[in-house]
Amino acid sequence: MIPAKLAAVAIASVALGSQPAPKHYYLALGDSIAYGMQPSTAALPPAKAHGYVDLVAARLRKLAPGNQVVNYGCPGESTKSFTEGGCPWLAEGRKLHVPFRKTQLAAALAFLRAHPGQVSPITVTLGGNDINDVADACKGNLKCIKARVPAALRQFSTRLAGIVGPIRSAAPQAEIVLTGLYNFNVDDLRHTDPIFQSLNGTIANVARRHGAHYANLFAAFNPQGSAARERARICAFTFICRNEDPHPTDAGYRAIADAVWKAAGY
Repeated sequence: MIPAKLAAVAIASVALGSQPAPKHYYLALGDSIAYGMQPSTAALPPAKAHGYVDLVAARLRKLAPGNQVVNYGCPGESTKSFTEGGCPWLAEGRKLHVPFRKTQLAAALAFLRAHPGQVSPITVTLGGNDINDVADACKGNLKCIKARVPAALRQFSTRLAGIVGPIRSAAPQAEIVLTGLYNFNVDDLRHTDPIFQSLNGTIANVARRHGAHYANLFAAFNPQGSAARERARICAFTFICRNEDPHPTDAGYRAIADAVWKAAGY
């Protein structure tokens, strides 16, 4: 028999060995949230933008001091443009943290293939602009949006899976984290929260199917049970109540970084 103390050491060693560890590169993908957009950084070079990716990277470097960030985040990106091209930020003549040609998906896959086994984690933040497309098509009419959401979610699920699947194939051992969405519609949270909860459920399902993690932002930004408390949190975590900008404040980006870190299991 193995002595109890030795058995405990062996179990602890296995547990430690099973913990995820960052690799040489952290690959950040997605939209303006991945980019780190805030009202004050919109007109500045990308080096001035600081979002959840920067915060996660700072934590990663405590575990892997040489870890480098490759941030392809494109403000305005949706799952459609991610795979078909046409990054809106580039179309406006703006600069990215790390420039790419063609599509963000092609850039991500090329980077992963060029650095096999060297990339982890990978974060993917998409979905906000997909739901915005539905809202724009309905001109903000809630009844129209609700009617279109089921079909839109099915299409979104297919597109997102078409992004995460190839990324997983190209990086089979990487920690992949898909971030969910928060609802910034402070004037009608009661009717719009369910839409975002359905969208988040779709993101979580895609993550599960491809061995990825899901970072729940809704829980932090949209605490349930009190409409006043939820509104106060959204006003604190985004700029929506100050200048109608839905991007996160510093506190909001810290909350996203916390959710990503928790989901990744570091």
